[in-house]
Amino acid sequence: MTIRVDKDGETAIVTIDRPQARNAVDPATAEALFRAFVEFERDAAARVAVLTGAGGAFCAGFDLKHAANAIDEAWFAEHDLDASFDGHDDRPRKGPMGPTRLTLSKPVIAAIAGPAVAGGMELALWCDLRVMERTAYMGVYCRRFGVPLIDGGTVRLPRIVGHGRAMDLILTGRQIRAEECHEWGLATRLCGEGKALETALELARDLARFPQGCMRADRVSAIRQWSLGPEAALANEWRSAETFRKEGREGAGRFASGKGRGGDFGEF
Repeated sequence: MTIRVDKDGETAIVTIDRPQARNAVDPATAEALFRAFVEFERDAAARVAVLTGAGGAFCAGFDLKHAANAIDEAWFAEHDLDASFDGHDDRPRKGPMGPTRLTLSKPVIAAIAGPAVAGGMELALWCDLRVMERTAYMGVYCRRFGVPLIDGGTVRLPRIVGHGRAMDLILTGRQIRAEECHEWGLATRLCGEGKALETALELARDLARFPQGCMRADRVSAIRQWSLGPEAALANEWRSAETFRKEGREGAGRFASGKGRGGDFGEF
């Protein structure tokens, strides 16, 4: 198997396990990744997912050795997006790298060691948060080989770092190391070598502790607003008020009883 799925409490750990290829993704691996995250979405017991890679690498992108010999017109047809694609996951669509066209209701954290380049960078950008080891790096390395970003890279990268910085990376294909990723907002957390998964799991446990309805409503609103004007985005955000009825009143009661005051996240 090229994908492993493990559990750490309420966290699903999805590991790309092709260390001999620096976890480059071939079609079989993309299919397994896609299925793993569809199952995560449907698993009521799993609150957060962590995506990582085996053997000290996150993902070196799409497997170009496979692409050189086995990509045919059927592959292009399989991944084609027609006018019916609206981003909703009542009909989940697979991307070339696997889960990159899924819009999940729950957060995913990337735990990045070594390279997260080309399609591997696109996988990392798909995640909500990115934990990077200080020796890790990103880059549009496929620039050298005439392979375009077709799995969300040109959409998500400008939204995360801004247009100017995105164009720097997209056009030059240069390497961007973890410290600069953190300065730009590409990396959410930095950690020592060998600590990406551990750090990501600590972060996942923090997220899993929160009232889930409100957190997920805020997350989805932040994602959906990109395609809406301000008025429609505000109206969409107001739909989250329903979760106040379900969770917020109870949480306000806990605050009134003295818990979680002064920004204390230790007990709430």
